[in-house]
Amino acid sequence: MESSSLLFNQLKAAEPFFLLAGPNVIESEDHILYMAKHLKNITSKLGLKFVFKSSFDKANRTSSKSFRGPGLAEGLKILEKVKTIYDVPIVTDVHESIQCEAVGRVADIIQIPAFLCRQTDLLVAAAKTGKVINIKKGQFCASSVMLNSAEKVRLAGNQNVMVCERGTMFGYNDLIVDPRNFEWMREANCPVVADITHSLQQPAGKKLEGGGVASGGLRELIPCIARTAVAVGVDGIFMEVHNDPLSAPVDGPTQWPLRHLEELLEELVTLGRVSKGKQQFKIDLTPFCD
Repeated sequence: MESSSLLFNQLKAAEPFFLLAGPNVIESEDHILYMAKHLKNITSKLGLKFVFKSSFDKANRTSSKSFRGPGLAEGLKILEKVKTIYDVPIVTDVHESIQCEAVGRVADIIQIPAFLCRQTDLLVAAAKTGKVINIKKGQFCASSVMLNSAEKVRLAGNQNVMVCERGTMFGYNDLIVDPRNFEWMREANCPVVADITHSLQQPAGKKLEGGGVASGGLRELIPCIARTAVAVGVDGIFMEVHNDPLSAPVDGPTQWPLRHLEELLEELVTLGRVSKGKQQFKIDLTPFCD
């Protein structure tokens, strides 16, 4: 718990924001190490606090035939290699309470998927690992729900919790990002993270040749949502990055190209340093007189 509290405090103190980033899912050991090397180099150059992200299993796929990843055992071995070789913290997600203990032995941050943000047993099991917990807000939830989810973690004895905005369902096959949530989610009394890639998904919105659907996305709007989040003053940015997004087996339409990462982060760092978004604006309603 002591090392987790240290990391948590480093994330809270990170200026202008911390970054959780990596490819959506583990495709191979070589690919993960390649991505981790480049992401570490870029974030070190820019002075950003960085946590490497990738999933060992994507359980919430549109189709049961979709690629899910290498699974728990093999995936954790690969993520542990990233920690050892590049000396970076790891964030990965869990889907079942039974996974938490094993994941907690490797990951520094355990992520709760949006669809599972209200699952009490999962939140408690994750909390009991002592690791930092990042809870994604369900697409179906109001921002106020996240206070309850964060409290479940804290009441289980773990104060190291964060909440993450990843968009809200907007009719069928689309999400919308409401910037007010970046402010309102601060009521959870913990760091607020903006997921700037998943929030631009179009769930089950892409028809496939031969029938069926897959998730689409609006990659071109990632800079728009990122700029908004940083200007409002979020504590952290979550984004999925890939060196070849068109070939990515999972969420290709919303993974940001590695070749453009440094350029985008440079702009966001500059924006974050001049924004006063983390400060509460003091509004004076007394009558104005010349």
